[in-house]
Amino acid sequence: MRKANLFVNGKEAGTLTELELGKKYRIEYAEGYSGAPISLTLPLVQKTYAFDSFPPFFDGLLPEGYQLEGLLKIGKVDRNDLFSQLIAVGDDLVGNVTVKEVLA
Repeated sequence: MRKANLFVNGKEAGTLTELELGKKYRIEYAEGYSGAPISLTLPLVQKTYAFDSFPPFFDGLLPEGYQLEGLLKIGKVDRNDLFSQLIAVGDDLVGNVTVKEVLA
């Protein structure tokens, strides 16, 4: 099980957890977090979100084309490992969200 901390505008907002490799994911807002939502599709009215595939919001932030090919080659990341791709680019995402891996 892998985890990543999610930050919105530099403030810790919650965690993304890969429950089953490449299949099941959970996003949980941090206790007491009251800032902007991670995404408009993930409003704060609900504290936990479950997904049977990689969360669409984060999938949309991943590189494509030449940038993806460079990431896969230089970072030695598997094309199908979207969680690792997100971690690799997590400090340089479009918008106000950043992602940092939680090391065990």
